[in-house]
Formats: sequence, structure tokens, C-alpha cells
Amino acid sequence: MERSKFINAKRIVIKLGTNILRNSDGNVSMPRIFSFIEDISALVKSGKEVIVITSGAVGLGKKRLGLDSTEGTALKQACAAIGQSKLMSIYEEGFDTYGLVAAQILLTEDDFSIRERYLSLRTTLSKLLELGAVPVINQNDTVSTIEIAPRFMNMQVCFSDNDKLSALVASELDADLLVILSDIDGLFDSNPKDNPNAKIIHEVEEVTDDILALAQGVSSGGRGGMATKLEAARMVTRFGGKMLIANGTIPFILRKVFAGEEYGTMFLPQKGSLSDKKRWIGYATNIIGKIIVNDGAKNALINEEKSLLPIGIVDVINEFNKGDVVSIVDENGKEFARGIVNYSSNSCRKVIGRHSDNILEILGFKNYDAIITRDNITIL
Repeated sequence: MERSKFINAKRIVIKLGTNILRNSDGNVSMPRIFSFIEDISALVKSGKEVIVITSGAVGLGKKRLGLDSTEGTALKQACAAIGQSKLMSIYEEGFDTYGLVAAQILLTEDDFSIRERYLSLRTTLSKLLELGAVPVINQNDTVSTIEIAPRFMNMQVCFSDNDKLSALVASELDADLLVILSDIDGLFDSNPKDNPNAKIIHEVEEVTDDILALAQGVSSGGRGGMATKLEAARMVTRFGGKMLIANGTIPFILRKVFAGEEYGTMFLPQKGSLSDKKRWIGYATNIIGKIIVNDGAKNALINEEKSLLPIGIVDVINEFNKGDVVSIVDENGKEFARGIVNYSSNSCRKVIGRHSDNILEILGFKNYDAIITRDNITIL
């Protein structure tokens, strides 16, 4: 795709990683962050809508306290509380210089997983953009309990880093383009740290398993890495959006990208898109329960767009209630779909392998013939 077409975007989400917001000594790089603010302000004044996803609160808090590490959830949350106010003051001062208003939004997993809050968040973000404000979003590490609550031990959370958070925000707002800036030039055909002859891949048509296999390790200082960025790319492109990974340490990288210069790796949008509800089911919810199905049920769900009937179920893992979103897994343990269940885990176990006609006799009640109806299933 030509760069001019790729960057032709009205609504843009820009994610700034921890390693590009600070110097090698751990202090915030004021010249760099103000260069981002300057370029983002120019985009907004040119008529574009921009949402910023920022990292850096924990790192700033750690530096302010003079700590060598943030090991342990309580300490990390304390550092986030101290660093977040400093981080936001920088954005407020910077955008105010250019006559723009910065709006702080701190999010936890439940803000996406609970559908009422998901829809409310979407309304708020849309209104902020309508008012010409620049939403500045970060994960609310200070209050998130996902990492410490025992009941979440088996949960697949909807996001655990700002790469995934940026993809969820881009999806929720139907953004045209997600730009992830980190301290890497883009996606390479092999690990450039190990192979000096590694070549950057400028364009990815589809994030396949082979592309995912190119990811290497976790970034120093952050919680993400190339793996989380590729997962974000797969999500965004499936929704019909575009994504770019570029090196945020390059001076005025945003200005250069939106001038059409060839930096980073482009991920192209896929044909077709999911409805908002199916996006939420497939990608924005926290998952505890699993339903294991046989090959016949898997084929019916993927290739025939059928509902999930009890006769196709092999096993039920963990506890869930009617109306929860669960993972649908094949007999090899591979998750291939998610859906909203019409019955609790206890009821599902009682009807495993049985015909729908037997549900009333076995349970004493009958909500639906299907455990999950096709309208409430998202194929991943």
C-alpha cells in the first residue's frame, strides 16, 4: 500500500511506550515528549482526531522514589500513583502550550469487560473528540486487582499492557490508524540483536502464525514486546483498521510518518469487519470459563456458522454464570472462538453430549436449545 493512502486517517490512536518517554538514566525525556506533543497538536489542528495511549507512570514513580526495581504488585501500584500525576502534568502543560485541552482517562480491565462500562467509555471518548480535546489514556495500575485477586488466577484478561489497550481503544472508537511508537524500528525477518543482517519488513498484509513467530522477548522497562504489538496488529487489522510500528526515538518521527516518509512496519487492514458486539465478545472481555468441544462442533461453528449445542460439548472448565463470555476450545486445547453462554457452568455440565430436546427433562427448565447461539459467537 502506498504510504499516502496508509497515513490517510481521520481518527488516530497513538501509543507511546515507556522506553521512548525516558532517557537511559530513567528520567523523563522532556525534549522528546514535547516533540510528540508538538506533532500531535499539529495533527489535531489539521482536522484529525487523536487519542494518546501513554506508558510511563510506574517508571516515573520508581525514579521519583529512587528505587532500583518495582517488584511486587503493591510497590508497582504505589509507583503508578506517584508517577501518574507527574506524567499527566507534562501532557497538560504541553498541550496547553498549543491551545489544546488534555483529558486524563485511567482504565482497568473491567472498563472493557463489563459491557455497560464499555459503552459508556465509548460515549465519553467520542464526546471528548467532538469537543476537540486530546484524550490521554493509561492503564490504571494503582487500582487494578487482576494480578492479586485469587479468583483471577485462571482468567484471560482483555489487556495486561498498553499495546493491547491501544488496540482495544482503536477498536472501540473505529479508529482508522493505530501508531505504536517504541524503541525499535519495526518488525524484522529475524532478531536484529542476534542477526546483524536482519531486514526490516516494511509491509505486512496479514498477521499470520508465521508473522507472530517473528516476535522476540519483552522490552526492557516495559511489559510488552514485539509479541504484544503483533497481537495488537492482528486485532486492529481484523476490525478493518491499519497499524504502524515505528521507532519513537527518531527525532520528530510522527511528523515524518505523516509526511509520507517510509519509517517502520505497516500492517494492512483485512477485508470485512466485525460488529461492535462481536468485537466486544471476542476481544474486550475477561475470560474465566472454557467449553471444550469436539471436531464436529468446531466445524459447525467455524464453517457453517451454527450455534453451539450441548451434544458437541466434551468438557466444561471453571465456573461461570449465564450471560458470561466463555472461551470455546477444541480437544487439542486451542481456543478458536468466544461466546455468551445461555446456561451456567453447572447446567452445562449436566447436559454434556446430550440432545437439545433433553435439556428441559435434565435441568427442569430450558432457556434455549443452544448453549451459545450463533449471534453471540465470535470466531477468533
